[in-house]
Amino acid sequence: MTRIRPTLEKEADLLPDIERSACRAFLKIPELAWIADDDVQSAGRHRELIRRGTSWVAEDEGGGIVGFLSAEAVDGDLHVWGVAVRQDRQGLGHGKALVQKAIQAARQKGLASVTLTTFRDIKWNEPFYRHLGLRTLSPEQLGERLTGVLRCEVEHGLPKQRRCAMRLAIGREDSVVK
Repeated sequence: MTRIRPTLEKEADLLPDIERSACRAFLKIPELAWIADDDVQSAGRHRELIRRGTSWVAEDEGGGIVGFLSAEAVDGDLHVWGVAVRQDRQGLGHGKALVQKAIQAARQKGLASVTLTTFRDIKWNEPFYRHLGLRTLSPEQLGERLTGVLRCEVEHGLPKQRRCAMRLAIGREDSVVK
């Protein structure tokens, strides 16, 4: 059973290692294997998002932290900066539970949507998020913020043709938690 809870500030130093472990999945994709050794979100950045109340961890049945989701409220949306689950704990529902928690939090905060950027053609990316209700945006639907995020990703080496932005609109009727 996965337990999702807000991240404690003292746990920020654990999160980069979880992300590094999760990134090892890219070793299976030769042209993206470099991501396994690339920079991850710093503990300092995690602390910032924890203080804002937009970071959650997944605990396994033993109480160990096996994953996290870090996000930020920007322009009325909750933008997910990262979802990572330790490689040895992937495929067990932790990532799904984290994304569902972020969606619930966005509703509770009265935000308009949940957004993120991801790979189009990797099963644990766009298809995974689509299954959770997010929709891929066309270039015309991106807006300035998401266009900028994608541009920055390309400047840092991610292949433009493989990246996309996704959004889950949260209607007014959804802003009340049921």
